[in-house]
Amino acid sequence: MTRPGPPPGGSFPARPGPPAGGSFSARPGPPAGGSFPARPGPPVGARPGPPLDLGDDEARHPAVDAAVRAIANAATLAPADQIAQYEAAYETLRETLATIDQT
Repeated sequence: MTRPGPPPGGSFPARPGPPAGGSFSARPGPPAGGSFPARPGPPVGARPGPPLDLGDDEARHPAVDAAVRAIANAATLAPADQIAQYEAAYETLRETLATIDQT
C-alpha cells in the first residue's frame, strides 16, 4: 500500500481564509491602565484557628493534640508538603482512636 503524496507539480490548493468583511467578534483585552480587579480571598472562617483550650487535661490525648497542631501548621507549607502532613496526621488520629476504642 502506498501513501498519497503531494499533487504533481508541487502546488497545493489554497486554504480558505477568514471571512470577508472581518465578521469575527473581537476578544476583550485587558482593562485600561493595566490594573486588574482584586481576586477574592478565602471566606471568613475558612481555616480553623488554634485548638480550643478545653481546660481538662484528663480528657486530652497527647497524640491527638500533636496531630491537630500538625494540621494547623500544614497551612504554612507548600501544597505537596501539606498532603504529606495531612496523611501523617490522619494516620496518627486513626491509630490513636482505634486504641482508645479498644480500652
